[in-house]
Amino acid sequence: MIISTTWSGKRHAVLGLARSGTATVSALLASGARVTAWDGDAARRDQLLPGTGRGTARSAVEGGGGDAHALDTTESREALPLHHPSDGPPPRTGEELTLADPLSLDLTGYAGVVVSPGVPINRHPIAAHARAANVPLIGDIELFAQARPELPPHRVVGITGTNGKSTTTALIHHILDSAGIPARMGGNIGLPILAQDPLPEGGVYVLELSSYQIDLTQSLDCEVAVLLNITPDHLDRYDGFESYAASKARLFAMQSAGHAAVIGIGDAASAAIARDLATSGRSEALTKIAPGACMVQDWPALQGPHNAQNALAAIAACEALGVAREDIDAGLASFPGLPHRMERVGTKHGVLWVNDSKATNPTSTAPALQAFERIHWIVGGQAKTDELEACRPGFGNVVRAYAIGEAAALFETLLAPEMPVVRCDTLDRAVQAAAAAAVPGDTVLLSPACASFDQFRDYEDRGDAFRRLIEAMA
Repeated sequence: MIISTTWSGKRHAVLGLARSGTATVSALLASGARVTAWDGDAARRDQLLPGTGRGTARSAVEGGGGDAHALDTTESREALPLHHPSDGPPPRTGEELTLADPLSLDLTGYAGVVVSPGVPINRHPIAAHARAANVPLIGDIELFAQARPELPPHRVVGITGTNGKSTTTALIHHILDSAGIPARMGGNIGLPILAQDPLPEGGVYVLELSSYQIDLTQSLDCEVAVLLNITPDHLDRYDGFESYAASKARLFAMQSAGHAAVIGIGDAASAAIARDLATSGRSEALTKIAPGACMVQDWPALQGPHNAQNALAAIAACEALGVAREDIDAGLASFPGLPHRMERVGTKHGVLWVNDSKATNPTSTAPALQAFERIHWIVGGQAKTDELEACRPGFGNVVRAYAIGEAAALFETLLAPEMPVVRCDTLDRAVQAAAAAAVPGDTVLLSPACASFDQFRDYEDRGDAFRRLIEAMA
């Protein structure tokens, strides 16, 4: 666990008690901080302080996934009293831990309100409440940044982008680990960074950073900052695309002069950030990854044009860290890939089955459609857009599409002029239909281009269900 004397004796509020929130509470308490914690899910509250799940203090809206239980609306809060006597006694207090909704508290004097990245701070009332008390709204990555001076000397690589973050983060970590360099992977992937043991001297923390996490971070000075791409996504959390792109750019604004920047320039927004860095006098520390071919035939888990960019970004980041090229090449060749990201589940009767459930938007699906020939494409779920134009370059590889989920009717209409489409509605029916139609040499690809919440807990649950269906085949 990462702890810091910086937090000792100070009071923090923590909103959202899934994995990162729980790790934050533990790290703060271990450092001697005084913590007020809250989640709309009573079970999560009770895990922190048994017996305190009752008596909601202006309880947040129940539902959603991950730390989204902390989501709240003014309407729902006003409809609930501070405490229902029928619920039993109000939440108890531990020695240094109190369970209470920070919206019901005077936050004056708090060192920070630590919110989960799942809390939509653009519309959640906690943002205005904290601002009124002149208290910063931060995340666990900012706490990690504050703790860095007390950790053994180390370096940090931060990776952001709309698509490819997880693969690139895992790839950099794998290269470092296989080269014998102590490394930890965290942020938006794996274990929360505050829950992990500090690295020894010379170690490297490799952090996947979503725009939400960057929004909650003020002082993370990455020795190497990586931006892969910026395409429209998560726009419900921003005033527009420009605001979303500006969030990504903040990763570089937090860097000290001389620290390395690696930027993919395949889209206009990322290219503009690269130009701004170059004109600011940081050209010598900037590596631009241009669109183009990259030989990946010796890297089994890195097929497809998108992985060419991911590999080039990882190479540039590792070179900036001083990793020997032979160690980089060995890591690229041995990288196993990520679950749910173009994951080869297996071959049945000569047909390859690929789980790309992590592709939750059309831009993320597009590279997978270009990575295989003769594809039976399982697509659909909870649509983020009403079009699939980003996928068009791969349409020629699709033998047949199988539409599922809430978007089934929409996607059937969109794709019918381009290719044969079977409306299956559910994943199991799509798998059955694809298995009946595919011939040896074909690929059945689950790459939904949609969120999963209409029928599954999350994209991992959807991918696991797909894997079980394949494993159950005769």
